[in-house]
Amino acid sequence: MTTKDVVALLAGAVILAALAGKGTGAGEAAAGHATAASPLGNAGGTLPGLAPVTGRADRAAARALIQDLRVRGRGPSTGYARTRYGDNWADTATGVPYARNGCRTRDDLLARDGQDVVYREGSPCVVVAMRLTDPYTGRTIDWRKSDADEVQVDHVVPLAYAWRMGSARWPMSKRLDFANDPLNLLPVDGAANEQKDASGPASWLPPQRRVRCAYVTRFAQVALKYDIPVTGPDKNAMLTQCR
Repeated sequence: MTTKDVVALLAGAVILAALAGKGTGAGEAAAGHATAASPLGNAGGTLPGLAPVTGRADRAAARALIQDLRVRGRGPSTGYARTRYGDNWADTATGVPYARNGCRTRDDLLARDGQDVVYREGSPCVVVAMRLTDPYTGRTIDWRKSDADEVQVDHVVPLAYAWRMGSARWPMSKRLDFANDPLNLLPVDGAANEQKDASGPASWLPPQRRVRCAYVTRFAQVALKYDIPVTGPDKNAMLTQCR
């Protein structure tokens, strides 16, 4: 069995467990807040945050995942638009956790990672306030919906990056899943997310050094799940972060 097969099996098990206990709305997901999870124990993406990957064995496991990534050069961005992945945060995916639960994807992720989550009156979904420990910078953000851009939900493997690496040829259903998969989504400091833009790991890494191996591990998990190749410089940068 390859590393990729193991990733797929772990992801399936975590997804089933999450769906069994989730219920129908984001409110239930926010009921209890575990500490941030290491990507190696969060193959389905349903656990909050991004804990550092530490210890020789775990870092070796992270490198093994990264080694399985295919390498190719970036293709053109011709034809790319955000709408190629469906409406922004619409609850229309089908093959990922939280899909079609009645809540927008962004709210699902705020509820997953936020603490002291407050919902709009009368709604089990719409998050209007919370506290977030940002994995990218380490800062604690007391967020209100009126300051929406202070917390943004990042695609770990950016949509534009995936487009240039082959998603232009995917069916729309796969692009919908990719754009709304909690494995590929992290609520983070808005300014850090804007600095990242559509960069791969060779061009951008989280300012907080202690989570960089975790970040590239998550990047690898997403790329392996969706069979997305990475550039040679990106793969080398990822391996370097988990030495």
